[in-house]
Formats: sequence, C-alpha cells, structure tokens
Amino acid sequence: MQANITNSKDKSPVVERFLRYKLVIQGRSKKTVEEYGLDLRTFFRFLIAMREGISPNDEEFNEISIACVDEEFIKTIKTIDILEFMAYTAQARGNSAAARSRKLSALRMFFKYMTVSEKVIELNPAADIESPKKKKSLPKHLSVVESKDLLHSVVADEESKNRDRDYCIITLFLNCGLRLSELVGINLSDIDREMRSLRVLGKGNKERIVYLNEACKSALSAYLLVRARDITNIKDKDKNALFISRLGKRISVKTVQWLVYKYLDQAGLSYKHFSTHKLRHTAATLMYQEGGVDVLSLKEILGHSELNTTQIYTHVSDRKLEEAVESHPLANIMKDDVK
Repeated sequence: MQANITNSKDKSPVVERFLRYKLVIQGRSKKTVEEYGLDLRTFFRFLIAMREGISPNDEEFNEISIACVDEEFIKTIKTIDILEFMAYTAQARGNSAAARSRKLSALRMFFKYMTVSEKVIELNPAADIESPKKKKSLPKHLSVVESKDLLHSVVADEESKNRDRDYCIITLFLNCGLRLSELVGINLSDIDREMRSLRVLGKGNKERIVYLNEACKSALSAYLLVRARDITNIKDKDKNALFISRLGKRISVKTVQWLVYKYLDQAGLSYKHFSTHKLRHTAATLMYQEGGVDVLSLKEILGHSELNTTQIYTHVSDRKLEEAVESHPLANIMKDDVK
C-alpha cells in the first residue's frame, strides 16, 4: 500500500461512521467525540508510517492522510500494533499515563464498534490490553484563605470593566464546582426564577440542577444588573447567554481561562499553576473537608456518573492527620516520664 501524504483534512470513512455513532446514537458531547477522532487519527497515522517506512518523528508524519483506512485496513490490525503504538506515545510523544489511558479507551471503543456494530472483525484487538497504571495523586486545590484572596483580587481590580461578571464566574467555580464547559454554556433561561438554582449541561449531555448559596445569589444578582444595562450590545444569537464577552458574544472557554489565570496572578497564586479545573477541585475539596458534605451528595453536585470518580476528594487532609497523631495516648509521654 502506498502511503497517501496529503493534508490533515482527509478522513477515514470507517472512523467517521464511528464518530457519528458516538455523537448521534450514544449522545456523547461534541468535544469528547473530537478527542476520539484526534486519538484515532494519531493511531492510524502511526500504523501507516510504520508500514511505509516513515519516521513518526518527522514533520511528514502530521501530513499523513488516513483516508486509506477502510474495512480491509481494519482487518489487518493486530494487538501488537496497538502495543507498539502505546509504547510510541509513552516514549516518543511523552504522553502521561492518563493521556495513554484515554487513547487506549478510544481504541477499545472503536474496535468494539467494528466488532459488534459493523461486524467488520471478529475479535477486538484492544480488548485485553491493560490500561497504563496512573499515578495516584491528590487533587490540587486552594485553601479557604487562598480562595478569599482570589476573590479579593477581582474586587481590587478597579481598572477592569468586567469585575461583576468576573467575580460571578469565580464565585460559581469556587462554590458550585462547575466544569468550564458547563459555566460557559449557562443560559439566562437555565436560572430559576427565585435564583435558587440553575440547570447545567454536563458530560454526555446530562443535565443536572446546581443549587445556589447566598454568595452565588449575590454575585449573580449584581452581574445581571450590569448585563441588563449592556443588553443593546449583545448579539442577537447570544441574547440568552448568561456570560457575555466584551464583543457582545457568549463568553468563550479561552476568555474564561485567561481571566482565571489573570486573577490567580494578581492574587499571588500563579506559582501553583492552577487552572479552571483546579477551582472545581477546590469547591469539591472544601465542601467535603470543611463543609461536611457526604460523598454521595458531592457526587450529585459535581455531576459524576461513577462514585469512584468522586472518591478522590475523600482524602484525609494534612490537618486531620496531624490531629490524629496528636490524639495518640502516648503523644505526651516523654523520656523522663518513663523512668
């Protein structure tokens, strides 16, 4: 087979059918399906490169078309091909265990689709491959004091024309544990009339209700007053969007990421290398450790489909570990006491 080197827009018909199945039939989010597509494209480029003697480290690699990947191509793929690809992602691309696990998951789903739905192959070559062992680490989060410092950095930014909007965004992140995509997607029609709650669209297009505490209600009320004054500047297609950019459009993911980095820097917290997702971790950890929220309630608040995902927040804090050691019955027994 001659390698087909063209532009990156060339697509594989079988991959496109799989992606449509995930998007339309299984209702996966557009972003998730796009990630599947990127992982599969990298895998098939790797196979074509290996078979045609192209180095996967050359610039030429990123121009390999996967249009030649059809049913006959799929039938030639063995488990060893996937194992070699996983080794490549670890060694040459430096992918973390989590990134490699995601790629393997995409491959498992694709070959399961080829086996069960289209019946192109009899056995799934990725089915029995173990996922890379992930390093278990505690979720990074801000303390209560650091969270207050972050909020203060917004209030103190007198030059900003969007203080009320930005303060509301940070407040919702810290109190509700929203995902970035969830926050950006909030519409005015999603907010309860009494402002007790709002509806968000989470992973897998699953809706859930997020309840608002007094801090959120106050920040939201203040921002809505400002937003109402600028209503004539808002684009017609985004009239229902809650958070609006300076251009009168629904605020973008990149803008929210930028403003979070900006205020973290102003609060002297940029050294922690935090992101919007770390603010979600902060909300979850503080609710569990400081607020006494049980893990089942936390699961519903965060919109997790599996309890084991939520259990990363049930780690015992350093303070509690210190208190446990101090409470030991021998904690105050000194050498002179045992003579």
